[in-house]
Amino acid sequence: MGKKNTSDSELLDLIARLCHSIAFDAPAKNDKKTREAAIDSLFALTDQGNSSERIASLAESFGLMLVKLETRDVRQEELISTLKEQNQELEAARIRLGEQNQSLKDSLREKYQPAKFVGQCDQMLKVKELALNIALRPINTLILGASGTGKEVFAKMIHFNSPRAEKPFVAINCTAIPDALFESEMFGINKGVATGVAQRKGIFEQAHTGTVFLDEIGDMSLPNQAKLLRVLEEQEVMPVGGSKPVKIDVKVISATNAKLKKAVEKGKFREDLYYRLNVVEMTLPLLRERGDDILILAEKLLARNCIDLGRPPLSLSAEARQSLLTYEWPGNVRELNNEMERAAALTLSDQVGREDLSAKLNALSQTPEARQGDEAPEKAPEPSKPRLFEDPKNLNLERLKHQAVLKALDATAGNKTKAAGLLGITREGLRKHLLKMKK
Repeated sequence: MGKKNTSDSELLDLIARLCHSIAFDAPAKNDKKTREAAIDSLFALTDQGNSSERIASLAESFGLMLVKLETRDVRQEELISTLKEQNQELEAARIRLGEQNQSLKDSLREKYQPAKFVGQCDQMLKVKELALNIALRPINTLILGASGTGKEVFAKMIHFNSPRAEKPFVAINCTAIPDALFESEMFGINKGVATGVAQRKGIFEQAHTGTVFLDEIGDMSLPNQAKLLRVLEEQEVMPVGGSKPVKIDVKVISATNAKLKKAVEKGKFREDLYYRLNVVEMTLPLLRERGDDILILAEKLLARNCIDLGRPPLSLSAEARQSLLTYEWPGNVRELNNEMERAAALTLSDQVGREDLSAKLNALSQTPEARQGDEAPEKAPEPSKPRLFEDPKNLNLERLKHQAVLKALDATAGNKTKAAGLLGITREGLRKHLLKMKK
């Protein structure tokens, strides 16, 4: 009987010590070997059969519980180790993302440096100088100019040369926002305003501490003009469904190809908003007014499009240069870029000739005698250009396919069904080829 009591007391004492160790010892201070030795002793004492049945059962259950705790601790250590590794990977990814983001910002700043802008005529030099002065000051700016003159490009130049260059630049076309969505798009919307609607920041909140570019501001409706005016005056927005205004700090650059002053006189544009937006006004010159800038731009755009199409550089012939200078360019720089993209795609030799330009440029480049046909005096024939298969560089099969597709689209004024008929393929086949060309 005394033996059993001794064994019972030993088991209870061992259980008590293990409980104390589990309850009060910090994991870092736990002696794993001591704990394992105590567990082994616990099972050894229960195997001797000297303790009472109830105490032995308690000890055995306690021992099994300890085994489970040990297993849990091992799994916990493995999980902590895995989480530490994942945390290190996430931190490394965060650092890489930050570096890439900074690299992107640096490249944008470099891209929109004034020295990168083509323009040697007096008008463009004055505009660039004005843009740099505007960039240094937190003032709202109105950029005027015809479609295709580069209003958004100049807005970005102002932003990326300003103290806000590291902050967001958010551009929005005012004509692309339906009146019903104007407030939610511009000022944001709170969660639960309507079924399934999540909280979303508006354009002004997204651009906080940065720049908002409002393109085609002249086409904004009068009710929306009133809402915009309040935001500019109060420097705060009220999200749809919100009860508290949100303070904002943005520089506003707006642009339009409309004659905004006349719109004010006719009552189509609010005078108070006009003066709020028009702290400084910039007017971009038409391309046809820029003289030799046309040729400098054409060469730069041609080189860029050749790179994009993966073909060797091209030069402009004297006749092509004359055609470019003669044309009126109603579409301005955007139209010139389209013309150079066409030339880069369709020119078969290493030089862009007059015949490689679109018909509208060729028609204006012809002399009156040439347009009269047979009555024109005979002229010495121009040197023939290398034909399709005479120049080995033109034997690339994919390039020939691309050129054939572009020729067919040009001949049919962009009608894909007719172009597919000329090429002898289905319209779906043409669609797949166009998608391949874009990659």
